[in-house]
Parts: sequence; C-alpha cells; structure tokens
Amino acid sequence: MSRVAIVTGGGTGIGAASAKLLAANGLDVVLVGRRSEPLEDVRAAIGGSAVALAVDVRESERIVEATLDAFGRIDVLVNNAAVIRNGPFESFTRELFDEHYAVNVAAPFFLLAEALPALRQSPDAAVVNVSSSVGSIVKPGTMLYGSTKAALEYLTRAWAYELAADLIRVNCIAPGPVDTPIHATYADDLEAEYADLARRIPLGRMGHVDDVAAWVWLLAAPETAWTTGNVIHVDGGQVLGLPESAGG
Repeated sequence: MSRVAIVTGGGTGIGAASAKLLAANGLDVVLVGRRSEPLEDVRAAIGGSAVALAVDVRESERIVEATLDAFGRIDVLVNNAAVIRNGPFESFTRELFDEHYAVNVAAPFFLLAEALPALRQSPDAAVVNVSSSVGSIVKPGTMLYGSTKAALEYLTRAWAYELAADLIRVNCIAPGPVDTPIHATYADDLEAEYADLARRIPLGRMGHVDDVAAWVWLLAAPETAWTTGNVIHVDGGQVLGLPESAGG
C-alpha cells in the first residue's frame, strides 16, 4: 500500500513542486490550500488518486478526516503553507501579527497534533516543515515573518526529540529566496525585489521550486530514516553572509 502525504500550500510554488515529486516517487498526495483552482491544476498534473482539498490550513480536523476518509492512513506531513507581509516595525498591526502566528506556527502545530495518532501507526512516518532563511538571519522588514519561522524551527527540534520514541522523524528545510508567487504578496516592484534578492546570494541566483522539493522528498524518503531534528538550509549560501560584490 502506498504511503500517504499531506502537503499544505500545495497549489503553487514549493508545495506544488513537492507534491508532484512525492507522487512521482509513489506516494498518494492530499493537496491542501485555500483556492480550489490551483489545487485542481496540480491534482490533474499528478493524476491517479491525488486529492485536492480547498480548506484553510487552520482547519486541522477537517484536513486529517478527509485524508483518512480517502486513504485510511497518513505517513508524511509537509507543513509548507505560510503567509508573509513585510514592512517596518510600525506597520505591523495586531491583525497581521495574529494572522502570521495563526497560519505559520499554530496551524502546523495543531495539524501535527491532529495527525499524530495516524502517524504513530505508520511504519515510516516523516514530518517536513518548510521554514525560511530569515528564521536565522535578520533582513529588514521581515521581523514578523522571520520570527514565525524561527518558532517553526524550534518546534522542529522539540517535536523531533519528543516524537523519536514513536519513530516519527521531524526535519525542517529553510529555503532562501525562491521564485514563487508569495513574493508578489508583499513586493510592489517584483522585478526590483528579485534583483535585490539575487544579489545577496553567494551562488548568484534565486532558487527554483525544484531545488527545495528535492529536499522535501529526501527528508520524507525511507533512505533518511535515521535523520531527525535538522534544519537544512537550501539557500544558495545566503545564511553565510553577503557576497563581496553585493557590498556591506
């Protein structure tokens, strides 16, 4: 019987690429996101038994119930969905603060809690969290988003430690700037934003979704069954510091 993966934020970007790669490696996939159209596009591209579930990621009980109804098991949970709104300190309202922590921290926390009984029944359970390089480095305007990602990285280590007795491994990927639709949610001039992001990467380019999806699959694969509690930086070297050509 195929392993089953839940991928949040599965309609676009890293989530869509990850879902496709997991499916290509034999997993049944449940795509979770708020908008049905992109989810259906990914589901159609995957084909087979893939399920598209248009639901808010905070509705953990509904997500788990739908997955168990469709497949009867959960083996992999990919916590990828996130919101990001960048700006100066004084621009962050209570509403924005609450939204960031509800989607980026509380949603993965309670989705894992809801899925835990099923994951405990899996012979090869894996949780892959998707963080960000700004969970480790300070970049102007990202204090709210970055702090949620730092929290997710801490939770990764805490979950890995606590769930090791259940043989549930938990790892995290911290991507650098990747060409995904999320940047359009906060950048007024997307071309200028991309140019600025790329110049800050020692390897000289922004990432592609496939750069990250490869690690999602690797950390979910049986071959990494002795790996847990890690935060893997997939960022072209961004956390190492600015390349000399980018200035101080």
